[in-house]
Amino acid sequence: EQNHIPMSLFGFGSNAELTIHINEVPKRKKVTIKDKNGNPVKVPVFTKDEDVSGKLLVKLTKGKKLEHQGIKIELVGHIDVHSEKALSGDFVSISKELEAPGSLTEDRSFEFEFKKIDKPYETYNGVGARLRYFLRASIGKSKAHKEEEFAVFNVEEEPETSSKLKMEVGIEDCLHIEFEYNKGKYHLRDTIMGKVYFLLVRIKIKYMELQIIKRETLGAGSNAQTESETLAKYEVMDGAPVRGENIPIRLFLRAFDLTPSYINVNNKFSVRHFLNLVLVDEEDRRYFKQAEITLWRNKMQKAIYLTVFKILKK
Repeated sequence: EQNHIPMSLFGFGSNAELTIHINEVPKRKKVTIKDKNGNPVKVPVFTKDEDVSGKLLVKLTKGKKLEHQGIKIELVGHIDVHSEKALSGDFVSISKELEAPGSLTEDRSFEFEFKKIDKPYETYNGVGARLRYFLRASIGKSKAHKEEEFAVFNVEEEPETSSKLKMEVGIEDCLHIEFEYNKGKYHLRDTIMGKVYFLLVRIKIKYMELQIIKRETLGAGSNAQTESETLAKYEVMDGAPVRGENIPIRLFLRAFDLTPSYINVNNKFSVRHFLNLVLVDEEDRRYFKQAEITLWRNKMQKAIYLTVFKILKK
């Protein structure tokens, strides 16, 4: 499948339409992301070490000649930090000249290939920060250009096995709860399993829920800002527990739109995740306890994709 990007260019004595075709392998994964204007677009997914190639088509208005100051295409990786423009900027910017300054008298096609371009960070669209990759085609020094988005997902090696997470919630002489989760590191299609133990219950609990919270940290040091977002809620219990009771937890992460945890992306932002256990009593008082977890992208997903591709090639 190919991505079509029509564009009309003016100012060189004639009109031209640009179309970019990105070369894609069969069954390449596609995801829906938001473009720079906030509109949803479906784009192909690449990994950090994949080449990006394709064709740029320049179609002239019939009978017209196009005088130009050069034709080029760029591969750009860009970070936007909404609240701090000084943190925004390109972290990858590679340009290829496809045609030297001159003139075109007929439609032309230009092949391009960006080989071994490191794309170190994942595409990300958060509350306060956005990281995007795109191709940009342009003619001459004019402002006429068009951007075409693509996504980057980077699979990871399985991290070292983490020990169980154990925490307590307590109010003296009123409430004592222990909870544990099976581990502290989960891939994006994993299952969180655990138990909640009620050791002392002298208040009337109405319900209990488990939340996944994403916390973005923008910038660093004293100027750092934090944005939090609740990504998922799971009702653990509805009704009053009794002393000695234990409640199992089973939360399927594949049901939610999650990203991996990121630490210090290009010195611009970080993304951390927390499990938040919330209890609400009959007077609507809330008690909670948070535990940080690490989310990562499982390489098994890439293995499945490669297997399908090999079968198709046969």
